[in-house]
Amino acid sequence: MLDLFAARPQNLKNDVLSGLTVALALVPEAVAFAFLAGVSPIMGLYSAFFIGLITAIVGGRPGMISGATGAMAVVVVSLVAMHGVEYLFPAVVLCGVIQILVGSARLGMLIRMVPHPVMLGFVNGLAIVILLAQFGSFKTVSNAGHLAYMRGPALWIMLGLVALTMSIIWLLPKLTRAVPASLAAILVVTGISVAMNNSLSTELAAENQSQVVLTVGDMLMTNAKAQAAAEVDPSLAAGNHTTQAPASTAPSSETTEAEITAAMAGVNPESVSLSAGLPRPFFLEYALPPLTLATLWIILPYAVTLAGVGLIESLMTLSLIDDITETRGQGNRECVGQGVANIVCGLFGGMGGCAMIGQSLINVNSGGRGRLSGVTAAVCLLLFVLFLAPWIEMIPMAALVGVMFMVVIGTFEWASLRMARKVPVSDYAVMILVAGYTVLMHDLATAVVLGVIASALVFAWQHAKHIGVDVKHNEFGSKIYQLHGPLFFASTSSFKDLFDPKNDPEDVVIDFYYTRVYDQSGLEAISSLAERYEAAGKRLHLTHLSNECRRLLDRAGDLVEVNLSEDPQYHVATDRIEPLMVERKEKTPEYEVSAATAL
Repeated sequence: MLDLFAARPQNLKNDVLSGLTVALALVPEAVAFAFLAGVSPIMGLYSAFFIGLITAIVGGRPGMISGATGAMAVVVVSLVAMHGVEYLFPAVVLCGVIQILVGSARLGMLIRMVPHPVMLGFVNGLAIVILLAQFGSFKTVSNAGHLAYMRGPALWIMLGLVALTMSIIWLLPKLTRAVPASLAAILVVTGISVAMNNSLSTELAAENQSQVVLTVGDMLMTNAKAQAAAEVDPSLAAGNHTTQAPASTAPSSETTEAEITAAMAGVNPESVSLSAGLPRPFFLEYALPPLTLATLWIILPYAVTLAGVGLIESLMTLSLIDDITETRGQGNRECVGQGVANIVCGLFGGMGGCAMIGQSLINVNSGGRGRLSGVTAAVCLLLFVLFLAPWIEMIPMAALVGVMFMVVIGTFEWASLRMARKVPVSDYAVMILVAGYTVLMHDLATAVVLGVIASALVFAWQHAKHIGVDVKHNEFGSKIYQLHGPLFFASTSSFKDLFDPKNDPEDVVIDFYYTRVYDQSGLEAISSLAERYEAAGKRLHLTHLSNECRRLLDRAGDLVEVNLSEDPQYHVATDRIEPLMVERKEKTPEYEVSAATAL
């Protein structure tokens, strides 16, 4: 498809320009997630600044962008609605502490266990989620407080500017790479939209629009008006998806359209502006919650969930950027970096965050490879808030939507559409499961966990059928079972069906040269088999146990009673097995197994 992520050398200019591009794209994302979490837009921007700056400096993946995310926002929204925003900040700090502990314990390496079908489902589902999220930029708020899609000339103008943005991003790299295509597209489309808003008649604007082309400032006002309408009539909250009303609040039958209109008219434009001062510690702005165990029990579940969601998304994004850039990040360091960033973010009144895959892909696509790109994005974002808010509010949403559409095209794994008949059905089903859950529930972390569990179950089911046996007799009249395949929880039933204690001779040998015992279920199966042979008055021997198997048997103690036997070495009268047993005669002790008295 489009070569959006071609390898580029890391250099200062690319990092600075790509960081500026990312900062422009971060503004509407951070604001939208702040509204979703039920906090002020400035809080979302401060969160993006702290998370992005600190992870860029101390995180484990240069070039990856972190900030306020929707996955974190959907976790904290109920905490803010039920207990107040003052409980949010200690929860974010505790989340950071947990993430540091995870990184210090070197658990970040667990991301390597994510199967490839899960990764494909993750990126495909995420691409669809990013695509669907852009449709919210085509909505305006009506007098009744409902969000509705644009119509008429305003819609066609927006679609035309989106197409122009995408065309510039596609064509400009064919001419020059001196300037990131995404940044050039944003600047060009912004200039066109400013000219159109200043020259075209306002009669062409859609109803309730003050401008022909919707800008970031219009988006802020639209969200603020929808939130104000939902406060008057909470039934609007579910339809608008801009805020979450408390569960105990019911819509009033006496609410009139006039009241809703008055509430929306009362929104002060300055209150939704991006302009603000330097961030201050949260305890200087908000009342501290009581420092008691009750408070800890309130915030602990949210902190654990935030930590898990943040780390899963960050490590999955790290793995994706690794593949794109053909380099390798440090998972454990990234866990620690995310933790430090969330602690600082919580202390300064932020809503927390994690890696942002969409902005990370924009950064990579724009040539950002080093830590400077993330630092530039964070610093520019703060400068926007402090000095350049009026200019940033003039950027058309069409330009940002066009950039994100190109991210969707580059993110989706188009080759997966042709894989159905080329990969195992189970792998393709796992990919669809992860992608489908991501799209339906908008929960990337849970989707990944479900995919890993499904893949593990498929693996266990397939390998449970791989255990088999070759049966031979030696010159002493002993029957020898030569096992093949793994012995673990899923294969124990098949293992037990391989033996016939009732009809076997007095001495039976199980040769483990081609198999391994992996868990306690395997030990229990051996013990149960020993009981059956003991009940039949026969002896059972284990030979060629690996070092790992012997250690498992030793650890089991009285769970499986194993005694070193002085019985002669048993040889199988075949050319294939006998040389192996002769070779290992002096190396491998023979074990005689009796029934486990403790089981």
